[in-house]
Amino acid sequence: MKITVNLGKNTYPIYIENGILAKSGDYISEIFSGRKIMIISDDHVFPLYGETLLHSLSEYECFSLILPYGEQTKNFQALPRIYSALLDAKLTRSDLVIALGGGVIGDLAGFAAASYLRGVSLVQIPTSLLAQVDSSVGGKVAVDLPQGKNLVGAFFQPKLVLIDPTVLDTLPGHFVSDGMGEVIKYGCIKDAELFARLCSQSSFEGLKPELPEIIARCVDIKRILVERDQFDTGDRMLLNFGHTLAHTIEQYYHYERESHGEAVGIGMYQITKCAERKGLTEPGCADQIRTALKIYGLPDSCGLPASELTGAILLDKKNLNGRLNLVLLKKIGESYVYPSDITFFEKLEMI
Repeated sequence: MKITVNLGKNTYPIYIENGILAKSGDYISEIFSGRKIMIISDDHVFPLYGETLLHSLSEYECFSLILPYGEQTKNFQALPRIYSALLDAKLTRSDLVIALGGGVIGDLAGFAAASYLRGVSLVQIPTSLLAQVDSSVGGKVAVDLPQGKNLVGAFFQPKLVLIDPTVLDTLPGHFVSDGMGEVIKYGCIKDAELFARLCSQSSFEGLKPELPEIIARCVDIKRILVERDQFDTGDRMLLNFGHTLAHTIEQYYHYERESHGEAVGIGMYQITKCAERKGLTEPGCADQIRTALKIYGLPDSCGLPASELTGAILLDKKNLNGRLNLVLLKKIGESYVYPSDITFFEKLEMI
């Protein structure tokens, strides 16, 4: 299955196919004519899939950098190590970086590729459900700062995205749930039929046969929004549904407790509860979201006192001139951007 993201000179293809990882070299040869490739991965993913990827790239001179797994790696201090590896391999602007891993590796390797020599070509091969449906597509790359998530970043489109749903078979259940937080988000913001399809199952196991289609639908929704708004100033903001609270939760617990998808699930439910109380969202939506979260093993609260929200939200990238652009639902499948401020959350006691 092929989906093309049409962005003029930054247009690129996304291929979604079971077993595509073993054929990566065939697809990469269509977009890359250089000789050297740096594969950036982590110590969970590379032992599982590094050899398969390297075998498919046997015609190239390949190097690899294996970083520690986890969100804690996605920081500014990791960048010098990456730049040193790229310099030691003598990569030039005619060479290629491949991000093989989940969202952390995709964001980190992507930011390094965007900034090294002012930009070298990037291929994303996402290996987590969250990265396959969301972070590998759209060109947002970033690192975290102690004050908040993704506060230093760039817009840098890949040349190619290769998505192999079979690699999800090795994902622990916790990380499957993590990805389902973003899948549910897509149903909430743009596709009531997708949301109903998700809610018709009793667990992720029932959804597995439909996974390539589900991933493709999420990717296509993101494609549409990115094509309309490459730099996140209009429609693309809808992809941030639940994220204002999610990033706050993640930062508060130092990225050590709730995963990103879990935090997004909590954020979607809690912000929809607030919006229903204010008459901004159709009644019953929060309960529908809660039902979907329960099916896929995701929480709807985390015990964070609402008094802790202010600082992190004021640093949120969606906070412009003291105004917050909050993403709310009119109803399941229909979302909109609602300009507000921190007082929107004033009646929240606990998240």
